[in-house]
Amino acid sequence: MKRPVIGITLDSESAGGYSNLPWYAVRQNYCDVVSSAGGLPLALPHEPDAAAAYGELIDGLIITGGAFDVDPALFGDNERHSTVVTKDRRTRFEWAVAEACLAADKPVLGICGGQQLLNVILGGTLIQHIPDEIADGLAHEQPNPRTEPGHDVSVVPGTLLHEIVGADRLPVNSAHHQAAKAAGPDVTINARADDGVIEGIEDRRYRFCLGVQWHPEYHISDGDRRIFDALIAAART
Repeated sequence: MKRPVIGITLDSESAGGYSNLPWYAVRQNYCDVVSSAGGLPLALPHEPDAAAAYGELIDGLIITGGAFDVDPALFGDNERHSTVVTKDRRTRFEWAVAEACLAADKPVLGICGGQQLLNVILGGTLIQHIPDEIADGLAHEQPNPRTEPGHDVSVVPGTLLHEIVGADRLPVNSAHHQAAKAAGPDVTINARADDGVIEGIEDRRYRFCLGVQWHPEYHISDGDRRIFDALIAAART
């Protein structure tokens, strides 16, 4: 059986560290989990003008996370929190390739910052800095290693996510200071942390349009593995 090609968006860094020139990066476990689930991972550079071509080439898309934020202007916020850092070319590309995949009804999975961008693409807004908006919030930037859970999330019965993971609660890792605020008009919230922060979204107008705020590529639980199995299964059809 042909392995579906899954586009994985890269992160980008300025010159320094790994290279004296600007460079791309992706954690190996993003690629490993796609391969383990039966897909063929394909790293996607930030070429907004080529987004439509990439959308035709791939069978499914993963919008990855990273240490940056969506420009608040993109969801109608006139103020920018002091902690906000943007990578505008990356965001333009990810937005364009996600729209191309959704228009073709190809599966899209947003992870962490990828979920936040997906919510904005679908008409939603974001919390710019959780500690400023959520009283007595959990440690969403967990102090322990990302290979360990930081907190649990409650999964909403009847949602695509619940169908995939087969559980009402999941232990997850947590590495974010922003989150979805208002869901897009056709978006269903499928998971929340115990402090109320949105941890998962989906849009059932599409065959597979799913976002999770944690990093399932670390396989903290069996539910994480099932998310990638479901993505690959959707990409085969």
